Amino acid sequence: MAKRDLALDLFRNYKTGFTKKRKIVEERTSVAGDPTLISEVLTNLIDERDWHLGIAEGTLFTTWKEIVGADIASHTTPLSLLEGALLIQCSSTAWATQLKAVGDELLHSIQKGAPSAGVLSLSFVGPQAPSWKRGLRTIKNERGPRDTYG
Repeated sequence: MAKRDLALDLFRNYKTGFTKKRKIVEERTSVAGDPTLISEVLTNLIDERDWHLGIAEGTLFTTWKEIVGADIASHTTPLSLLEGALLIQCSSTAWATQLKAVGDELLHSIQKGAPSAGVLSLSFVGPQAPSWKRGLRTIKNERGPRDTYG
């Protein structure tokens, strides 16, 4: 039996408004002191704090595999979404180069799969290389350990 992620289940239930057990159909009349439905509390909180864009970004990141497909998702990770520009880290520079070549088609599928996220452009980066700028034997404003060959 697979483990369930309760936070992800709660997020999906809130996003779709669907519960597996039963859906409350009757109209609620609230009296002072009555408990409030959690969906009403979350909706009010999202509206008050203007978190709609953050939820759309979270939806894009959690459903990344369904939006772009298993092949691309296994080699990419969405890092950030700032002002419509989605930054994607790839497992290698070869994957980054190939995805730049098909960037328009990938952008279209992302916009179709997560329209509320507001993705307008894509940027691809390769894997992070180790930094040689820190350590016991470094000199400020110099190249580092690679400068010993000539």
